[in-house]
Amino acid sequence: MARAQLVDFDWDKADNKGFGSGYSQDERAELEAIYGGTLAQVAEKEVVKGTVVGITDREVILNIGFKSDGMVPLSEFRDMPDLKVGEEVEVYVENQEDLNGQLVLSRKKAKVLTAWDNIQRALDEDTVIDGFVKRRTKGGLIVDIFGIEAFLPGSQIDVKPIRDFDIFVGKKMEVKVVKINYANDNVVVSHKVLIEKDLELQRAQILNNLEKGQVLEGVIKNMTNFGVFIDLGGVDGLLHITDISWGRINHPSEVLKLDQRVQVVVLDFDEEKKRISLGMKQLTSHPWEALAETIQPGSNVKGRIVNVADYGAFLEVMPGVEGLIHVSEMSWSQHLRNPQDFLKVGDEVEAIVLTLDRNDRKMSLGIKQLTKDPWTRPELLTKYAVGTKHSGTVRNLTNFGLFLELEEGIDGLVHVSDLSWTKKIKHPSEFIKVGEKLDVLVLELDVDNRRLALGHKQLEENPWDTFETVFTPGSVQRATVLSKNDKMATLELPYGIEGLAPVKQLQKEDGTQAEIGESLDFKVLEFMKDERRIILSHSRVWNDAKEEAITEERKKTAKAVDKVSSSIEKATLGDLEALSALKEQFEGASAKKVSKKKEE
Repeated sequence: MARAQLVDFDWDKADNKGFGSGYSQDERAELEAIYGGTLAQVAEKEVVKGTVVGITDREVILNIGFKSDGMVPLSEFRDMPDLKVGEEVEVYVENQEDLNGQLVLSRKKAKVLTAWDNIQRALDEDTVIDGFVKRRTKGGLIVDIFGIEAFLPGSQIDVKPIRDFDIFVGKKMEVKVVKINYANDNVVVSHKVLIEKDLELQRAQILNNLEKGQVLEGVIKNMTNFGVFIDLGGVDGLLHITDISWGRINHPSEVLKLDQRVQVVVLDFDEEKKRISLGMKQLTSHPWEALAETIQPGSNVKGRIVNVADYGAFLEVMPGVEGLIHVSEMSWSQHLRNPQDFLKVGDEVEAIVLTLDRNDRKMSLGIKQLTKDPWTRPELLTKYAVGTKHSGTVRNLTNFGLFLELEEGIDGLVHVSDLSWTKKIKHPSEFIKVGEKLDVLVLELDVDNRRLALGHKQLEENPWDTFETVFTPGSVQRATVLSKNDKMATLELPYGIEGLAPVKQLQKEDGTQAEIGESLDFKVLEFMKDERRIILSHSRVWNDAKEEAITEERKKTAKAVDKVSSSIEKATLGDLEALSALKEQFEGASAKKVSKKKEE
């Protein structure tokens, strides 16, 4: 209609006194309104549609219905190499009129804004987007959606773990927007959510029909030390390592591999926790059923050690059939040792069947039975006769002595009292350590009771025979106080032997008591050879010296008196008085000497 009205434009009026001057003010307003109606209302910072009206070497000319056309750099149409005049494209209005009066448009910004609007709409409406995987990045993939690079985490690619991300690069993939961060211009998408929805129906169907004993087929999706997780078609089940094979394995990778398709049987199912326990070995018969009837107690068997525990080792006779070799059946030795001293995992050994229970599937084995019991050898009586010398290894220490292994299966006891002639040993650990060698002498042999008494000190002569002549009762010896308690003190005497002294016998002449570490003279009170015990006293040393001094002075006085008396046969009264005075003089002098010595 506007075009029809413009046809009535009177060109004569327009030429009169200048262009349009022939129109009245009302006519001009009417014409301007008609012209303005032909132009679109364009606002800045908006995305609008425009028509290509021209293409140059550098620019694309677009008509968006505005009073002037806009110019867009040709470089922004690189994704449209076949662009032609007349095509419609979306552009962003940056400025209605620049300094040159030109309309400024941008297709690049229009694409970005449109893309973010589409991404937000996809998130709000939970729609599926066709994306293109451009490249791999740390932890996932970069996917192009609407021209924007979005991040697809590795955990969101599939319901099962993906080990090779490169197989998706360069391919199309349907995704959903799960998170938008406008501050960092980040978009996170997921392909896994599409798969999970598809699996919901399958999962519900499987769980509804699931029952114990049901045989299913699945794919191994993850592997751990304790077992493997199997995808049963939307539902995961655990195949424990003990239910993979009848034989013992250390890791599932020994018999299975990732992505392998396997058949399993449902062992248990927890409806509340949705946990499914699976088994694979249960699909085959138990190996014990194939154990040859010829294997009976006393039979020799060969196998491989598959486990070593504190109490013994397990020998795999055939896959799934194991027997226990208790540590007591590994050696004829009466003292148990660590099974690892004899065997280790992987050893190929031979053993004898001791007990066999096919119903309970238990078998006990022995290794020591392959050799003869050393205590039954006839040459034992001669080899370990009383008085013979040997060398052995210390295997065990106790409060009363130590056990010495002379050879495999032959152990003997060395009592703590038979370790040393001179030292008072309270525990064998003060003398020797486990694993060390020790020379001994056989003291007693009892083959019937498997007992062998040994001694170490008997390799040397008894020094107490010599000590008996040195530490005679009454002799004075130099000794050092090693220790003491409320009643008794231990002293160190010459030759490295020890003696005892009652605490009250430690008193010195000045009234103090001897302390630990102090060296003094001690008098031997008792010497007990059989008990290897010497009793000494320090106070007796100075007390006996004092008594001897007094006795000596008395003897001298008596001799002097006897000499004077014998020289006078006939004495007068005056002579007797003189003699009496002389006697008193001698006794007085003797008393003074004793008193002076006592003070000293």
